[in-house]
Amino acid sequence: MSKRILIVDDAAFMRMMIKDVLTKNGFEVIGEAENGLKAIEKYKELGPNLVIMDITMPEVDGIQAVKEIKKMDPNAKIVMCSAMGQQAMVIEAIQAGARDFIVKPFQADRVIEAVRKVLG
Repeated sequence: MSKRILIVDDAAFMRMMIKDVLTKNGFEVIGEAENGLKAIEKYKELGPNLVIMDITMPEVDGIQAVKEIKKMDPNAKIVMCSAMGQQAMVIEAIQAGARDFIVKPFQADRVIEAVRKVLG
């Protein structure tokens, strides 16, 4: 099974950290996006197996982006990334169709655990 991942976060530093963790563990990062709008475009264009999506972003937030991606592809696999204290938003994201979530600052092993769990 392919393990092609799209990383969505408005902070380039966070995208770089997540990408580093994923590539070291044998996953292929096929794209990055800095907001929900770009995430939707990239999802259409690249068709990743998994999306790691930040919740709080400019233009279109992560929750709205999850809803849009799920409309296009009901089987989309999305893991949310949130800061501490965003429980309400995490619940909303899960209700919108996200499969799991990672809390920032994240532990590398938790990122891999969530990715493996969602990809099955």
